[in-house]
Amino acid sequence: MKLIIVNGPNLNLLGKREPEVYGNTTFEDYFTKLQFKYKQVQLEYFQSNIEGEIINKIQEVGYQYDGIILNAAAYTHTSIGIGDVVKAVEAPVVEVHISNTFKREDFRHQSFISAGAKGVILGFGLQSYDLAIQSFLG
Repeated sequence: MKLIIVNGPNLNLLGKREPEVYGNTTFEDYFTKLQFKYKQVQLEYFQSNIEGEIINKIQEVGYQYDGIILNAAAYTHTSIGIGDVVKAVEAPVVEVHISNTFKREDFRHQSFISAGAKGVILGFGLQSYDLAIQSFLG
């Protein structure tokens, strides 16, 4: 099985940014743990702060991979383009959020991705990514 995690803006700052919301672990450290735990999965990771790069990556992998785990971060609430590409590709997409977006500011309650996603996992910290992988493994 071939899966990719695609992270959006500011998630490269995990471990430094708002630790009370996002924790103290960098994503790179957590990703290494996921790779060790899921040795049977070809697991890749991509992060960009640029909307078009995220769209390009989903287009690139969306017909070749078994699944995409997408945390579009703030673009979740603003990007019709990312929402459209999620609907356009064949690979199922699981939308992931570290925090429970419904406990945060009102603008975070809307997602342009959810309607095209296989499912949505939010509020379990970094474990949200682990749960997304499990959803692909059945």
